[in-house]
Amino acid sequence: MMNKPLISIITIVFNGKDTLQKTIDSIACQSYFNIEYIIIDGASSDGTIDLIKTNNIAVSKYISEPDDGLYDAMNKGLKLATGDYVWFINSGDEIYNSETVATFVDGFSEQWPDVIYGDTVMIDEVGNEIGERRLQPPLNLTWKDFKNGMLVSHQSILVSTRIAQLYNTRYRFSADFEWCLQALKDAQNIYNSGLILSRFLDGGLTKQNIVPGLRERFDIMRRYFGLIPTILKHIPIGIRFFWYVLRNKRF
Repeated sequence: MMNKPLISIITIVFNGKDTLQKTIDSIACQSYFNIEYIIIDGASSDGTIDLIKTNNIAVSKYISEPDDGLYDAMNKGLKLATGDYVWFINSGDEIYNSETVATFVDGFSEQWPDVIYGDTVMIDEVGNEIGERRLQPPLNLTWKDFKNGMLVSHQSILVSTRIAQLYNTRYRFSADFEWCLQALKDAQNIYNSGLILSRFLDGGLTKQNIVPGLRERFDIMRRYFGLIPTILKHIPIGIRFFWYVLRNKRF
C-alpha cells in the first residue's frame, strides 16, 4: 500500500475579503488529512490579512507582500510548497466537495501520477452553479490536446512537484496555459480522476483581459505547435467559440 501524498494547495489573493472565506472553507473541510495550505496575498488593504489570521488552523503558511502580477505570486507559492503535488485554488474558487481529494488519491494504483486532472463547474459570486466550462477534458489527456485550447481548467489540474516548473512571467494573462501544457509534455503518467475537482468563480484575469490573453495564448501555441498548424486550428476554435457564446450567452 502506497503512502499518502502531501498535497500543497495554493491560493493567490489580493483584496479578497469577500471571496476568500469560502475558498478556505472548501479546503478546511476536506476529509483527506495530508494537505499543506499556502496563501499568497499581494499586500491587501481590505481586511484580507485579518481573515487569513482568523483561519490560522487551516492555513499552513502565508505571506503578504507586493508582487509583480498573478504569476509572480504563483511562483512564490511554488517556491514555498513542500508537497508532492501543487494545486492552485485561488480566491473565490473552491474544491468541489469535502471528499474530492480523498477520492482521487484512493484512485491511484501502483504509482503516483505526474499529473492529475478532472472537470470543473462554473459558479457565480454567491456560489450558484451556472454550468460546465465551454471546453471539456478528454478521456486521455496529452499535451498535444492543447492544440484545441485549454481543455482542462487550471483549477482542476494537479502537478507533481518533481516536474512543476515556475510560471513564465513574460505572459501576463495566459502563463497558466503554458504551465499546464509544459507539465503535460513532461509527464510520464497522466491520471484522469473522472471527477469534478473544482468550482471555478466565473470571471478571472484572463476573461477580464480576453483580447491580450488570446494573443498570448496564440503565441504559446505557435511556439509549441508551429505557426501554420496554430492558424489552421484557430479556424474551428473560433467557430466553436462563437457558436457557444450564441447558445449560452456566456464564454
